[in-house]
Amino acid sequence: MRRTVIPGFRLSLGITLLYLGVIVLLPLCALILKASDVGLVQLWGILSSPRTLSAIRVTVTMALAATAFNAIYGLLLAWVLARYQFPGKRILDALVDVPFALPTAVAGLALTALLSKNGWFGAPLESLGIQVAYTPLGIAIAMAFTSIPFVVRTVQPVIEDLGTDVEEAGRSLGASDFQILWRVIFPAIFPAFLAGCSLSFARSLGEFGAVIFIAGNQPMKTEIVALLTYIRLEEYNYEAAAAIAVVMLAMAFTMLIVTNAVQAWNLRYLGKGEA
Repeated sequence: MRRTVIPGFRLSLGITLLYLGVIVLLPLCALILKASDVGLVQLWGILSSPRTLSAIRVTVTMALAATAFNAIYGLLLAWVLARYQFPGKRILDALVDVPFALPTAVAGLALTALLSKNGWFGAPLESLGIQVAYTPLGIAIAMAFTSIPFVVRTVQPVIEDLGTDVEEAGRSLGASDFQILWRVIFPAIFPAFLAGCSLSFARSLGEFGAVIFIAGNQPMKTEIVALLTYIRLEEYNYEAAAAIAVVMLAMAFTMLIVTNAVQAWNLRYLGKGEA
């Protein structure tokens, strides 16, 4: 066996599997077992209730909107940080990680203060007929704020490693800027870009602290799945809370499976996979 800087393969593997089993798999199994306590009829009744369906619709659509925004803005920001030198670059680079370090409840309070009717941004938007706080738009903004670092921090290192020589080679072969971007750069960064967008979407689905302050939490309008699950827990309706949570868990797993499948296909397409 090849010698590594961290000795003890069995010990390292055992610690890894123990952590994965106790911290990750065990709570998920307990959640699924709790949801299975209710019968199929009751489970269908919980999941098909208008309030649950509305919460799922609001959560998924706003998470998609936040991910779409992060995909465009995060890619642009990663490109600027990777390819250009300018005064204040280090400060801008550090600010990207603020949503990671900031407690989500603090982020929610700050966004609500800024985007409420009498806030710095909310007041002028209100005069234009655009209400942000306590609407689905506010939910999308809070989700985008907390999940933007996933796209930037995933794509930025890949762009830095790509270098500028591929662009120069493309230009020397007569390719236009759009052709270089679409046929050379984007395929190279696509797996990282897809992974970043997937993580951004998953984080948006499960966001709670930043959203509840700006959403208004109106049932059938701005109520998200995480809040509905919390409400069911406060009502001591653990089976309903577990059933709703399992739906979100299934959606997250499905998204990760699809993402990995697309990444594997992309690697085979580029000729870098094992197949």
